[in-house]
Amino acid sequence: MSTLSEFIRARSQAQQTSERLPLLAMTHVIYGYPTVEASLAWMRRLLEQGIELLEVQFPFSDPVADGPTIVAACHRAVENQPQMGDCLQQLGQLQRDFPRSRILLMGYLNPFYRFGLTRLVQDAAAQGIAGLIIPDLPMERAGQFRRDCAGHGVEPIWLVTPATPAERLASIARQATGMLYCVSRSGVTGQKDGAQQALAEYLSTIRQHTDAPLAVGFGIRRREQVEALVGQADIAIVGSALLEAYNAGGQEAGLALLASLGMI
Repeated sequence: MSTLSEFIRARSQAQQTSERLPLLAMTHVIYGYPTVEASLAWMRRLLEQGIELLEVQFPFSDPVADGPTIVAACHRAVENQPQMGDCLQQLGQLQRDFPRSRILLMGYLNPFYRFGLTRLVQDAAAQGIAGLIIPDLPMERAGQFRRDCAGHGVEPIWLVTPATPAERLASIARQATGMLYCVSRSGVTGQKDGAQQALAEYLSTIRQHTDAPLAVGFGIRRREQVEALVGQADIAIVGSALLEAYNAGGQEAGLALLASLGMI
């Protein structure tokens, strides 16, 4: 079992005796939005609240899997000219300051490729970053990246969606190690409407192919959605809704949302 899986299992067991819902919380923050300093302050506040998994998105001008709220924030963050090296070092400091949580770096292939994928894995490992999420990097084209991750103890985290063909979904699930990111529905992040997916059946199908922890995201913004994941998944991911709350009322509004979801 990978160290990230071990961490998730251990924290999930501890969660059973707390007053929170028996799911780990994974929150999404965009590095550099609205400023680098403000994003780091928000990350630190979330970690102080005991968020177990902090997903940090390195901004890109064309984040194709994201909805308008995150796209707009990424565009604003790009204007601040964030630097990958600075980002990794600052996340490393947060990881050292909050060893009871894990930090995952998410981003699109273009800026990571320009930085160098092998260098990215090496530097992430040096900073204690637990995993890397690259939505537009297919597992089938990621041989060297996977070898680099395995060699440095960094988990490559893959995504599946309800639209993933059954054979490919099974293949990705079988090869998942640290955790598997399960998009709860087709489309981009932050949609409030759209066709309802047979979530229980979808997650049950995934579970048939993997023992890796399942993280479910895209569209989570109400407590009943989180409650519906209990017993089916290990982690609830809150992204666009958290950003919308932050935009509306700053850190306090973001924390109020997480409290309403039973995640802090």
